[in-house]
Amino acid sequence: MLQIQTIRDNQEDIILALGKRNIDAQPLIEKVLQLDENRRAAQTSLDNILAESNKISKEIGVLYKTGKAQEANSLKEQTVKLKEESKKLGEDLNLAEEELQTLLYQLPNAPHASVKKGSTEEDNEEIFSEGDIPKLVEGALPHWELAKKYDIIDFELGVKIAGAGFPVYKGKGARLQRALIAYFLDKNTEAGYTEIQVPHLVNELSGYGTGQLPDKEGQMYHVTADDLYLIPTAEVPVTNIFRDVIVNESDFPITYTGYTPCFRREAGSYGAHVRGLNRLHQFDKVEIVRVEHPSKSYDALDGMVEHIKNILRELKLPYRILRLCGGDLGFTAALTFDFEVFSTAQDRWLEISSVSNFETYQANRLKLRFKDESGKNQLAHTLNGSSLALPRVLAGILENYQTADGIKIPDVLVPYCGFDMID
Repeated sequence: MLQIQTIRDNQEDIILALGKRNIDAQPLIEKVLQLDENRRAAQTSLDNILAESNKISKEIGVLYKTGKAQEANSLKEQTVKLKEESKKLGEDLNLAEEELQTLLYQLPNAPHASVKKGSTEEDNEEIFSEGDIPKLVEGALPHWELAKKYDIIDFELGVKIAGAGFPVYKGKGARLQRALIAYFLDKNTEAGYTEIQVPHLVNELSGYGTGQLPDKEGQMYHVTADDLYLIPTAEVPVTNIFRDVIVNESDFPITYTGYTPCFRREAGSYGAHVRGLNRLHQFDKVEIVRVEHPSKSYDALDGMVEHIKNILRELKLPYRILRLCGGDLGFTAALTFDFEVFSTAQDRWLEISSVSNFETYQANRLKLRFKDESGKNQLAHTLNGSSLALPRVLAGILENYQTADGIKIPDVLVPYCGFDMID
């Protein structure tokens, strides 16, 4: 969440920045600042009372030692009243802090200066594109028909077992899926990321730590009996490794990669644009997460973008990069770049990765800090990216690599698959 000190010092700038998200944040900001002022006043009063109480307690001790018991007993009556006042002030202070925390949770991150104002994905800026869009054979099919033709993904069987959005991968389809996961992890570890395996369920504190709660609780599967949530992305458990942690400045950069299944309810998603692998409730994804010194985080973001470019170049898939506008920016992100692969059979772009810098927003919730050169605790910056989300990458491969004889496997994946054609 936004730091209260930052809001106090940069009130107008924060309001203008949040305006890029089409949010009139002024009423909420004013409420936050007023509540913070009341909280600080209550804290000052409580500190004064506690100091007075301690002073009187020392005086009582001296009076007893000098045989002035009557005066000591008189002062003890004052300490009883002060204790009652301090208890009431403490309760009021706790309520004010809880209310302030709730209000701060409602404020999204302030967009980076480079983010443009916009309302929908139509206002996102294309900043880069690469790769030739292939010319497909006559009668080319979308991936859901290819999956049925070659018996590699069974969507109907998934409906039987769980419901829509839970496909069953079969034969060469399952092997290609596994090959992609291994390939992505290898590329990430070669780039210096440490591979990690994490739980696929998280507690409520973890959801709040990375900002999925309370913003996206309607999109998360909640295991109510145990009050746990199925993860929407590996970002949540991996980043929460550093909740309530103080790292050393010399530890930067901290880099992790992990494969997990991801679970999203995606309530209200219907229509042709979500057919097949385009929109799922369960899907596989390989994630990269970084914890960075604030002065290095945007260089790190550029490096993550270049890393994903290299993967897509090796897969030889046509892609483009979008800088998200304020209206399409995620709640916790300061700056996000989306990668999209062109699906020739569907004649549309499919999002396959988001790479984001959260600056101190998640770190403030997580209490993720580092000691600077002077020994003072500072908030770190967190970043994450999909490297990559599998369903639409797989869809792009199936559609763009289809031939009259079958589906060719990208050269870089053949050693992982053990075959070069789905036929």
